[in-house]
Amino acid sequence: MAVKIRLKRIGKKRAPHYRIVVMDARTKRDGRAIEEIGKYNPKTEPSFIHVESDRAQYWLGVGAQPTEAVEAIFKASGDWQKFKGLEAPAPLRVKEPKRDKQEIFNEALAEAHGTVKTDAVTTKKAAAKKAEPKAEKKADAAKDDAPKDEAPKDEAPKDEAAKVEAKADEAPAAEAPADDAKA
Repeated sequence: MAVKIRLKRIGKKRAPHYRIVVMDARTKRDGRAIEEIGKYNPKTEPSFIHVESDRAQYWLGVGAQPTEAVEAIFKASGDWQKFKGLEAPAPLRVKEPKRDKQEIFNEALAEAHGTVKTDAVTTKKAAAKKAEPKAEKKADAAKDDAPKDEAPKDEAPKDEAAKVEAKADEAPAAEAPADDAKA
């Protein structure tokens, strides 16, 4: 069985991504692979190349034949030179890390005003502490918004009626055990 190391296309139209796979030579391009040994994305700048070097060395060692495209990828990653015993190539170009959005904002603020006067974002703890007093003020305001004209008039008679009821409840409660004892 002839084994090839080749690219398997994935991704959308006009946005190709490839997997570097080991396959039987007779299988179709996107068919079932024996093993996936890497990834390749030509659309990013610089191109994204990730090869599992030890697996690539194994398959090259047992006689798997890389296609031209995969051989070029192996040369860029240094796996081909390692297999042939040649000098290692220059290291791959690596995409520079993304800058923090707050850092970009502070730079723009410094350009506009000359110096950075404030930070772009408050911390979560400070925001939570500021939110607590606001919630308490809203609750107090809701209590204050209740109609004041009717509340005191209605509450006074209820309080007096409650006092009278409480006294009436206490007296029978004291007599109730005595009635139980007679029976």
